[in-house]
Amino acid sequence: MKALITGASSGIGRDIARYLSKLGYDLIITARSKNLLEEVAKELKTNVKVIALDLSKEENVYKLYEETKNDNIDILVNNAGFGLFGDFNKTDLNRELDMISVNIKAPHILTKLYLKDFIKKDKGYILNVASSAGFLAGPHLNTYYATKNYLLKLTMGIYQELKEQKSNVHISALCPGPVDTEFNKVAGGSFRLKGLSSKYVAKYAIDKMFKNKLIIIPGLTTRLGIFITRFLPYKLQLKIVSKIQLDKNKE
Repeated sequence: MKALITGASSGIGRDIARYLSKLGYDLIITARSKNLLEEVAKELKTNVKVIALDLSKEENVYKLYEETKNDNIDILVNNAGFGLFGDFNKTDLNRELDMISVNIKAPHILTKLYLKDFIKKDKGYILNVASSAGFLAGPHLNTYYATKNYLLKLTMGIYQELKEQKSNVHISALCPGPVDTEFNKVAGGSFRLKGLSSKYVAKYAIDKMFKNKLIIIPGLTTRLGIFITRFLPYKLQLKIVSKIQLDKNKE
């Protein structure tokens, strides 16, 4: 049994690697930092292959697939991603384009290529790490919210196609709320609400993935919040999200 995990050097990705290793899975882990990946590999009990790549570069995404396509992978976890706080007219365009590459293009390409392989075998799991942001628009974190909307909706559409094909391949979207990771340090903000531990989110996600859950939302508060937004007008949603984001930068 083998799993490929992107963004595995920290946070949710690292804890997914730890949990899958405990379950007996050999791992291929990737992120930009080889040193951090090697630190993760040292603590795991199963076999681990480290591939250090920057997935904002499209050629590296294809390189990752070419290096792993013959490894008989059972699980693909598209976890790599980051955010950028700030008003859209003020944030750095190149940084946002890198975000779109990491948050959208990389998981799109890997999902496409590995889905084809999994369908041929008629088995396999794909876990796309989206966000509760995928259900909303995000003033002051616009591009991040938009990328997570894309990944969530892509996953949902593929899920239905697989059902219609009566495939034994399964795809899920993980949509957590605040999680205690390095996300805010990278994005340039902080959560007022205390986040769930990445260890809890990782275990919850994998357990639900194995139960073929389509949308995986850890935490009762987040689930309730997403449910309530269904009944709110869009303009009210925007005001609420804007306040949440602005409050982060006051911390």
